[in-house]
Amino acid sequence: MARDELSALLNRWRFKEQKIVFTNGCFDIIHRGHIEYLANASDLGHKLVIGLNTDASVQRQGKGKNRPLQDELSRATILAALHFVDLVVFFDEDTPLKLIESIQPDVLVKGADYAIEDIVGHEIVLQKGGEVKTISFIEGYSTSTIIEKAKTD
Repeated sequence: MARDELSALLNRWRFKEQKIVFTNGCFDIIHRGHIEYLANASDLGHKLVIGLNTDASVQRQGKGKNRPLQDELSRATILAALHFVDLVVFFDEDTPLKLIESIQPDVLVKGADYAIEDIVGHEIVLQKGGEVKTISFIEGYSTSTIIEKAKTD
């Protein structure tokens, strides 16, 4: 969904008193770690919104010259197909701060490798009385690990 279409949908969810959960990432190669992380994030509310880095945003992160491996539309389509994902929204900035400001989620979620105070947008969510949560990763599941394994096999 484009950002300019967000407002009406978010207003409908809020009218129905549905708790909105937000997380973000590149989600280049969807793997078990992503699935469990997103499923756990969705359990924290009624609607799960994913901020998805555009291809240009991923490239600026310095993940490697060939990243992302899949284009943004492919990554968004895969995420949107998951039954516990309610909305995927692109962001082209280096961080999802503007998107978080627009969405005003009730719960902001990142991986447990982040300290709460280091999570972009935590101040926005906490100031409105929301929650900032971290979810532990499953050891051994990462896009980088999969890429390295594919190179050696």
